[in-house]
Amino acid sequence: MAGARAAAAAASAGSSASSGNQPPQEPGLGELLEEFSRTQYRAKDGSGTGGSKVERIEKRCLELFGRDYCFSVIPNTNGDICGHYPRHIVFLEYESSEKEKDTFESTVQVSKLQDLIHRSKMARCRGRFVCPVILFKGKHICRSATLAGWGELYGRSGYNYFFSGGADDAWADVEDVTEEDCALRSGDTHLFDKVRGYDIKLLRYLSVKYICDLMVENKKVKFGMNVTSSEKVDKAQRYADFTLLSIPYPGCEFFKEYKDRDYMAEGLIFNWKQDYVDAPLSIPDFLTHSLNIDWSQYQCWDLVQQTQNYLKLLLSLVNSDDDSGLLVHCISGWDRTPLFISLLRLSLWADGLIHTSLKPTEILYLTVAYDWFLFGHMLVDRLSKGEEIFFFCFNFLKHITSEEFSALKTQRRKSLPARDGGFTLEDICMLRRKDRGSTTSLGSDFSLVMESSPGATGSFTYEAVELVPAGAPTQAAWRKSHSSSPQSVLWNRPQPSEDRLPSHQGLAEARSSSSSSSNHSDNFFRMGSSPLEVPKPRLAALSDRETRLQEVRSAFLAAYSSTVGLRAVAPSPSGAIGGLLEQFARGVGLRGISSNAL
Repeated sequence: MAGARAAAAAASAGSSASSGNQPPQEPGLGELLEEFSRTQYRAKDGSGTGGSKVERIEKRCLELFGRDYCFSVIPNTNGDICGHYPRHIVFLEYESSEKEKDTFESTVQVSKLQDLIHRSKMARCRGRFVCPVILFKGKHICRSATLAGWGELYGRSGYNYFFSGGADDAWADVEDVTEEDCALRSGDTHLFDKVRGYDIKLLRYLSVKYICDLMVENKKVKFGMNVTSSEKVDKAQRYADFTLLSIPYPGCEFFKEYKDRDYMAEGLIFNWKQDYVDAPLSIPDFLTHSLNIDWSQYQCWDLVQQTQNYLKLLLSLVNSDDDSGLLVHCISGWDRTPLFISLLRLSLWADGLIHTSLKPTEILYLTVAYDWFLFGHMLVDRLSKGEEIFFFCFNFLKHITSEEFSALKTQRRKSLPARDGGFTLEDICMLRRKDRGSTTSLGSDFSLVMESSPGATGSFTYEAVELVPAGAPTQAAWRKSHSSSPQSVLWNRPQPSEDRLPSHQGLAEARSSSSSSSNHSDNFFRMGSSPLEVPKPRLAALSDRETRLQEVRSAFLAAYSSTVGLRAVAPSPSGAIGGLLEQFARGVGLRGISSNAL
């Protein structure tokens, strides 16, 4: 296919352009972070100022994807589809060897897929349509923004009518709003049926079944106007055939508190009592049994526990027996969404399940460049406000190194024959102390991990035995489920007797119970240490997963400290009327954040 051949040629060029300095840092990683911290990526600016740097980044991503996959490219030249998506959108088709790449025959009709994307993008906030970014076990893991509301649908067309500039978004193109669309706007329901109908067609084309919504609101409200919506509150129940999961997670503003606490996430708990927070956690009941997590306590979790437990949930969805894909989104899809997409990519890579040929520095480059930079994360703006969700993502890797986050654990459990008589005394004695789990953590799997003994003649298979295993009835019910209609676990906000900050005792408990992995991670926040201090090697033997994730984190901290560093928060902008109007335009999605905010 032409798209695939062009991708291969671009990847080859990128490989030669990037052949320079070798690890410990990925060639170009410093340049990538410097460019990332200087300006927000826009597809239409790819050939302008700094275009050569951006082109090197784009080509490097294509080359890294091409190491393990055959893929087609959806062209987004000059942001024709979406102004803040990559100019070369990668559609992974299947894993491949070097021999298979020479005989690659695509099964995707890029022109038809591109047409479907063009039609469906109006359904999503800022035109950020459902886009596949990870391929695992033949399933597409996708990202997007949430559903657009009336404030954005009509606000964009009105804004573009009065101001001819709106070129920083593909919605400004005249071709995007046809005469048929204009005629349909006389009937509100008909318009929603049309645009969301195309969105549903795209989801079905990608075999997406699970939709995970990270919003803490049901609808985003700006100046009294609903500017966005979400699948979970679609009045016509158009998304009833999908399994909807509402897993509210704090927005980027919350990570200002993370920075203010010297980058310590342990004990940092989101305030769920704020007026705008109206989306409760809601997960279909059949998805909760195997994780051994007390979901009713989600408002008591600190940032570490909440991120860990949500990641476990996402991993369980993509590692299920069916062939259903997953969509993860927040509001705009460029803060919380890349956080979890990046953690998913790195976690599955650490298990050796995806991107199997990439080294730690190479997978780091790929996820920073593709998942964050090329999909429009506004690092410049976030740094100016101290909202360091990007730094949190890679610093958080120390909390997911243990086997309880491994997708291999579930596969081993399925393949291991049943044992009679439970664990023997010899089995228990062979356990490492750190692998015995935690009896106090709300998010702990309390798993027993078998490992080989240096003195034993035979070898044992790693295996986790959970207190609440997923039985046959649960699996059968899950396989038969094709909609979001099954009984769901729905927890509303508890009403404590008084509002208070966590006590010192509670803070200590939160720190100690955040994860069995954090119990044996390096003491990152010890007295007098810097958040950017690169972890030193330890004498104790590490698992392959732990070693790989630590190498990624160390490479990130080294590159970040030499380029971006830890910045002081800039003063807040003036509250003049011009600034207020600009805030309104951005709030309803009419204008992107300025690229020279710093």
